[in-house]
Amino acid sequence: MLWNYWLTAVRELRPACSRTRTFLWMLLTLAGLCCRADNAGVTSFVRALDFSGKAYHRFLHFFHSAGLHLETLTACWLRLCLRLFRPFEVNSRLVFLADGIKAPKEGRKMPGVKLLHQQSAGNTKPTYIMGHSMQAISLLVQCAAGQVAAVPLVSRIHEGLVFSNRDASTLLDKLVALLLTLVGVCQRQVLLIADAYYASAKIILPLLAGGHHLLTRAKGNVVAYWPAPAPVSRGKGRPKLYGHKVRLKDAAKEEHAFIEAPSPVYGENTVQVRYRVMDLIWRPVGHLVRFVIVHHPHRGTIFLLCTDLTLEPMEILQLYGFRFKIEIGFKQAVHVLGAHAYHFWMADMKPIRRGSGNQYLHRTSDGYRAETRRKLNAYHVQGPLGVIAQGLLQHLAINHTAAVWHGFRSWLRTMNEAMPPSELVVAYTLRSGLPAFFAVAAKFPGLEKIIETYRRHDAPQEKYKLAA
Repeated sequence: MLWNYWLTAVRELRPACSRTRTFLWMLLTLAGLCCRADNAGVTSFVRALDFSGKAYHRFLHFFHSAGLHLETLTACWLRLCLRLFRPFEVNSRLVFLADGIKAPKEGRKMPGVKLLHQQSAGNTKPTYIMGHSMQAISLLVQCAAGQVAAVPLVSRIHEGLVFSNRDASTLLDKLVALLLTLVGVCQRQVLLIADAYYASAKIILPLLAGGHHLLTRAKGNVVAYWPAPAPVSRGKGRPKLYGHKVRLKDAAKEEHAFIEAPSPVYGENTVQVRYRVMDLIWRPVGHLVRFVIVHHPHRGTIFLLCTDLTLEPMEILQLYGFRFKIEIGFKQAVHVLGAHAYHFWMADMKPIRRGSGNQYLHRTSDGYRAETRRKLNAYHVQGPLGVIAQGLLQHLAINHTAAVWHGFRSWLRTMNEAMPPSELVVAYTLRSGLPAFFAVAAKFPGLEKIIETYRRHDAPQEKYKLAA
């Protein structure tokens, strides 16, 4: 039953492939991403589907195929998400979440790999790594019981390769361009929620020009201005725009100006916060923006910035709390799906040194640049397919909760069948029901022939067990 729902959704992605055979191999790749038991690259798809070794090179050829159009695939996936899920809306605006993720890569012949700095260091997150730097955008959706989730929409590598020395675009410019591409598909106004890195005029001004808004965390050293009072009589020159200067750090110390209220953030039902709201002119954008200063008993002082002046202070705090949903999605993408566990390398590439930065290609040959773009496209195929596979698992978890729990014939210590399951539970359920996938393969002409050609028949399919 679950595989029927899964196949019905994947069928909507057919326009992204110029050939039927390309679409069928994309379908098999998505099936492998959704139910594989390990994240060891392309070989894991072969093992998950119980194929023979002959299928390995077919999967490799698919990732480098010109028959899959990435922009069309992203557009099809966004339209499908708007039909499958119930988007969380604020003043009739869709809510998008944006953040960056760094995928560790040790390959010396992988284009785009560079030295990256990670701010939040830990036992499994060193300060400096070699890897790919990506930016991702997710759609905030609402479940039937009121919970919210972040459905990934797109992920792109935005650092590491410079094809022209005249290209001065930054990560912020590239994220805005990616976001506006999505907006052009859905034809809706959006509210973008991001962390403090994106509190910049390079983000805000293009959004405001299109009628969109940004909600983000502001830095503590921000300086803004009250609007200048209207002059009594018009004098010479341009009227004064900026009034009294306000330092947010100083405003946070004026305790008498704060109001106490229950925290609207999910999971904080018994927490009381104190807040102050000010509509100030921020000089980098030249517009009024709403600053909300929050004293949290456990998290300290938080400075929030929102370009939508109609949102209430507690609504702004609640929405910013949803930003962390995209980070939860990143963890699932890394540990459950292995969305960034690719190992495609370029044979003719000059090996990079550990600690090196961007790779400048403006002085290389046309053939070398073309081969680099071909390899980068393979990485970008893996990224969107990982995004789509995770979204399909969320679709089954949110819209077919009872069917997933019914097919989950195992045990977890934290099971709650009244709640939508995690991607791990859905992946295990699909894996245990994989024979049903092959049984319904006849719905797609040509797929049955591929399965018959590459599937192994010398051994029964492995039975997977889950240890809690």
